[in-house]
Amino acid sequence: MAVTNQPGQYAPSDFQTGLCDFCSDCGTCCYGLCCYPCLGCSIASDMDECCLCGLGMTIRSVYRTRYNINGSLCGDFMATICCPFCSTCQLKRDIDRRKEQGIF
Repeated sequence: MAVTNQPGQYAPSDFQTGLCDFCSDCGTCCYGLCCYPCLGCSIASDMDECCLCGLGMTIRSVYRTRYNINGSLCGDFMATICCPFCSTCQLKRDIDRRKEQGIF
């Protein structure tokens, strides 16, 4: 029997919003449009990482692993390469929702 999930605190789940679910949080999308690097720094700060780490596949993969979110490194790579703005906004929306739920 192969182990497919690491034991952890969180049950397997998906991101709480879709990749292109802009309307669920217009503020985050506007923030990202006005200052994309600032949004990345905000994400990195939320995760206690270096500001330069807030954008891209690495932070998305770390977050997905930490909260047991379904996906793969390949999926993270494709999301951040094909639509970096969408993937960064999705990550920030998920962080904000987890903070509201008290699970961040």
